Formats: sequence, C-alpha cells, structure tokens
Amino acid sequence: MKGYLVLEDGTVFEGMPFGFSKDVIGEVVFSTGMTGYQESLTDPSYCGQILVPSYPLIGNYGVNGNDSQSGKVQVWGYAVREVCGHPSHRDSEQTMDEFLRGHQVPGVSGIDTRELIRKIRDSGTMMGGITSGDPKGMLDRVRKSRHPELSNLVSMVSTREVVRFGRPGAKKVAVFDCGVKENIMLELRDRFEVYQLPFDTDADTVRGLDPDGIFITNGPGNPAHPDMIGKTVATLARLKEEYPMMGICLGNQLLALMLGAKTYKLKFGHRGINQPVKFEGRVLITSQNHGFAVDRESAEDAGLDVTFTNLNDGTVEGVRHRELPIFSVQFHPEAHAGPLDANFLFDRFKQMLEAD
Repeated sequence: MKGYLVLEDGTVFEGMPFGFSKDVIGEVVFSTGMTGYQESLTDPSYCGQILVPSYPLIGNYGVNGNDSQSGKVQVWGYAVREVCGHPSHRDSEQTMDEFLRGHQVPGVSGIDTRELIRKIRDSGTMMGGITSGDPKGMLDRVRKSRHPELSNLVSMVSTREVVRFGRPGAKKVAVFDCGVKENIMLELRDRFEVYQLPFDTDADTVRGLDPDGIFITNGPGNPAHPDMIGKTVATLARLKEEYPMMGICLGNQLLALMLGAKTYKLKFGHRGINQPVKFEGRVLITSQNHGFAVDRESAEDAGLDVTFTNLNDGTVEGVRHRELPIFSVQFHPEAHAGPLDANFLFDRFKQMLEAD
C-alpha cells in the first residue's frame, strides 16, 4: 500500500502509510531538532496541523510513559523520512507506529522531508492532506477544505473544568489553559498552588479564587480569533490592573493583544528545540512552537518593552509592560524537549508575586 502527502499547490509526496489508517487534512508545518518527537506529537499547540520533523529518523528510541505533554497525540498527521520499527531504549514501551495507531492519527513515511521543508520555507506553510487513496481526489478536498485556524482550536484542547493542585503555604496562581503542556504545569505546581482554568473563564470566577497572579499558557491557532478576543483577551483586560501576569507562547500573544499590540502570522513559524534568543546581553537556546508573532512597533506603542529577540529573524520573543507587573515570552522556558536555558523565568514570576 502507498501513502501520500498532498499539498494545496498540487505537489504530491509518495511514501508508505503507518499509524492509524484514515485520511486527514491540516496545515503542514515543520519542526527542527534531533530529539523530542514524543513531546512534539503530544503538544496541544500542534492541534490542527500535519507535522514534518526535519530529523530523518523518527522513533529510534521508542515511546515511553513519561515524555508526553498531554493525554493524547495532538497533531492531526505525521510525515517523516523514515520511521523506526525496532526502537532501542530501556524506557521504550511502544513503537511510533503503535503509538499513532493507538491515538488514531495517520502518518506517512519514506517521503523526501528535506525537499518538503525547503518548499515550506520558500512558499510558507500550506494546507495538505495524508491519504492512502487517490491523491488527485485528496488534492481537490484539500483545496476546498476550511483552514483549521478559522476554528477556535483552543476550545478543543483547553480543560473543561477548574482543576486545583494544592501546595500549602505557596502563592496561588490562576492558569488560563489554552492548551497547556504538561511540563509547564509541573514547573508551576513545583512553585505555586495552581488553579487550572478553562480558556473562557470569566473575570468574576477568577476573582472568586483570590489568586496572587495569573498565568496564560501556550496553545494552538490564531490569537486574534474572535472567540479568543471576545473571551480570554476581554477577561484579561478586566483583570490586568488587579494581578501580576505571565504568559508563554500563545499567552504572550494574548497578553500583547490585551494591552493593545497587534499580532501577525509568520511565513513558516518557529518550531524546534534550537532557536537562539537574545536576552540581557546573552544568548539563550530555546524550545519554540508558534506560527504567529507580536508586532514590534505596535508593542512599543502599547507601553511594552521588547525584552527578548529572535536572533534568526529579529522577531519579538518576549515583552514586559513598562508600568504593570506583566511579562511574557514567545518561547517555551519549560523546554521538554529542549534546553533549560530559560527555566529561571518561572522563578522570576514567583519573585514577582512575592514582591507584590
């Protein structure tokens, strides 16, 4: 049986299917890094997307019970150069094929991922589909498909109820869950009493918890989606002068929008575990997964200082409000996968709450 990845521009990559057998359509994006495929597959920020890893061999150390960043595979499809059927690692519990089949996610292997990634870098991200059927029929479906970003993807991955994680004597943090990675929750729970909230929690509910600070997480989709502006951003605006705030990834964009800045879609995004960021005269190597960025000029006009800058393309990687105790970063200081260069930012947030 043959498998195909079909792009909206008519390009067809032929390979072999693995994982769950079904057709899927999504936005085709790529990620860089030699490790961390399990973390990427389970990162809710990839909801709505077909992921292409730049590293050519996937699954060689298997899948274990510790590295997943959510309860399921979040990508809609997976396209790789080679998938390993016989992993070698003491903690391995499943092959990649078994992992995707168990979560009903299709994959295609044997395609030229180098050519594919060059195409995305040149043309930008585009819609695509994975099929084991007729590639011409899939092309027609891809071109007629609705882009995932037109839906509120955050609503698909956010918690549906308030979840409390106690920590006696610690400061209390209300976490707006827009698709949070597990390692962010672990870092927060290690420092605070945490209330994990649905993305559309209203201001009065937050006030009723009497938190010491507010945290806004990563997540998928367009930060300027009407539901996000009308719910999360509007709620944060009502609370901005009452509580210190920190945001990561989508949280960075939502805080910027809340304060009057603008966001825009990047040509092919930043996804990987090796992105250099300049901060206070030094360089941090960071883990990233985002397709949108904060506009620098509008951020400065909104009373924000740009504190972090991507050294590859000069885009905004973090901001701090000039008067209010609010800061955010576009990258992932919790890493997993990736380096821990920026892990200290969680401690800075703790210090901010203790000083408030």
